[in-house]
Amino acid sequence: MLAFTKSNEDTINEERIVNQIRALGLDMIHEANSGHPGIVLGAASIIYTVYAHHLRFSKDNPIFFNRDRFVMSAGHGSALLYATLAMAGFNIEIDDLKKFRQIDSITPGHPEYGVTPGVDVTTGPLGQGVAMAVGMAIAEKHSEALINDKKNNVIDYKIYCLCGDGDLMEGVSYEALSLAGTLKLNNLILLYDSNHVCLDSDTKKVFTDDIEVRFKSMGFNVSTVNDDIVSIDKAIKEAKTSDLPTLIQVKTTIGKYSKNAGKNIVHGRPLDDEDISSIKGELNVRDIPFTVSNEALEDFQKLINDRCANLVNEFNQKCCNLDDKTKELLDSLMNDDKKIELSNIDYTYSEDKDESLREASGKILNSLANSSKLIFGGAADLSSSTLTYLTDKGDFSRDDYNGRNIFFGVREFAMAAIANGLALSGYRPFVSTYLSFSDYLKPALRLTCLMNLPVTYIFTHDSITVGEDGPTHQAVEQLVGLRATPNIEVFRPCDSNEVIGTYKTIFEHNKPACIVLGRNRTRLRETSSVSLVANGAYVIKYEERKLDGIIIATGEEVDLAFDVTSALFEKGYDFRIVSMPSLERFNLLNEEEKELLLPVGIKKFIIEKSSSYSWYSFAYNNNYLFTVDKFGLSGKATDINTRFNFTKDDIALKIEEIIK
Repeated sequence: MLAFTKSNEDTINEERIVNQIRALGLDMIHEANSGHPGIVLGAASIIYTVYAHHLRFSKDNPIFFNRDRFVMSAGHGSALLYATLAMAGFNIEIDDLKKFRQIDSITPGHPEYGVTPGVDVTTGPLGQGVAMAVGMAIAEKHSEALINDKKNNVIDYKIYCLCGDGDLMEGVSYEALSLAGTLKLNNLILLYDSNHVCLDSDTKKVFTDDIEVRFKSMGFNVSTVNDDIVSIDKAIKEAKTSDLPTLIQVKTTIGKYSKNAGKNIVHGRPLDDEDISSIKGELNVRDIPFTVSNEALEDFQKLINDRCANLVNEFNQKCCNLDDKTKELLDSLMNDDKKIELSNIDYTYSEDKDESLREASGKILNSLANSSKLIFGGAADLSSSTLTYLTDKGDFSRDDYNGRNIFFGVREFAMAAIANGLALSGYRPFVSTYLSFSDYLKPALRLTCLMNLPVTYIFTHDSITVGEDGPTHQAVEQLVGLRATPNIEVFRPCDSNEVIGTYKTIFEHNKPACIVLGRNRTRLRETSSVSLVANGAYVIKYEERKLDGIIIATGEEVDLAFDVTSALFEKGYDFRIVSMPSLERFNLLNEEEKELLLPVGIKKFIIEKSSSYSWYSFAYNNNYLFTVDKFGLSGKATDINTRFNFTKDDIALKIEEIIK
């Protein structure tokens, strides 16, 4: 048993503190009759050692900017995390622990950002916590480069991440960790709860990687230790002095002390009363639920206070020594309000008023980047195609952490999860790929929305008119999937004015957002609007005489809508065109505003080269929808449009038949 000396010459019994954490975690799970006792019993020494001896934080100011971050990537271990946070002195009461996994509690089933004091990130979907930790490590390195100088070492926090076998089986973790090794992110310390058991079986059936070899090949410092405080503490100390990111593999026993120790049954099933009593007897803690030893509590908090009591004051003092410009930048990093005003945009329209929207987007993104250093991101090996490279802003690399262009490689999922880590660390990140490949990153985008992070997703090559690359690269069902995701705004602008309006709307709010852009050139309309994009929809062409019908269109299909209405006008029909760049923004309008745009009783037709499922609330039946519900083809865009009946004559004829 390891003992540390108190200032009053008494000793601190560390095992008693660890066992108290275990007991609290078991009580929470037993009370809820739901949870994961295996990790509570098996990994308590790991999390205790981090919090007691290494993690720098302020329990009174949980969002203190220069704190070390702790990511519970193995989010099923939430009871272990909450018990540790409560013992460490965060504002979590015993009653909160008793409400574990209950509605409206601050101790939800998996850790949630913004809900529980001391929880730095929402985790649960395995692997993503690891990837977000990599994002946090990138953010810290970049912040160091922006803020620190030889006199002022203001930013110097580390990222600790607790993961398990499940995290390392998920591909997203290796995507992100491969990049972490390439970038030499030595501020990242990964603690691997290596118990060789997953939910369904022993890992011998599914996961036999040589972890040390694999991580060393990725550029990590690797150590393997036994499950004891002394060994874990020593390994972390060595990791903090390494010039490489570190994996500490801790050999643990899942459900340690339980009658089912080492078995998969103890992973996610509450223990019975007899087993809990037996465990508490072996741990030498009182067998009364939610009883906490005052001595263990005081000892744990003393260890923390001795290290962390002056952290905030020391940080504030260092900030006072910064020049005004750097202090202003640091304030913007620390400020929750990440709104960026798009007032002095440097944008030159093409001479022929004809431009691809990805080109327009690239110009505007660069203009934005000139006005704010918080804009930071890149593409999944596609910046030359999505046109998202920030000119003259440098490349983020192991040799230059000051660069603002991140080369993510072909790693869409990790890219999006890393962006979440950047947003959690003060930035307004953007990421980019083709719309059809948004499927690769959707789980991370979902966490963006759950945490309400201001990440901007820039998707290009947005429809079947991508052409010769064929159906693998042609988006069909992706738009409706994005639109169906809660808490995100999806924009599909039709021309350069609407692209400007899209960026303006997105960056003047603190929300997750998607920009969906075509590869093809579109016409700049005199009637298109920058400001009205914020409404989600507006009339881009009014009827000239009697209103016979309305065509709703998005993106490049607005051009087609103009051609269709011209053809119908020649036959005596008068149509309005409503450009609807954002359904989400349109749905924020009141009923009167919606009625002005789309009067009840007027036939409405929709043109969008995407799934019909976005549009049923607007259309009388399928005959009013000119959409795509099957995969595309490889061929020229003009030939594909003809095959799929996206020509002005085909659509005008069908509309005329309905109007008659």
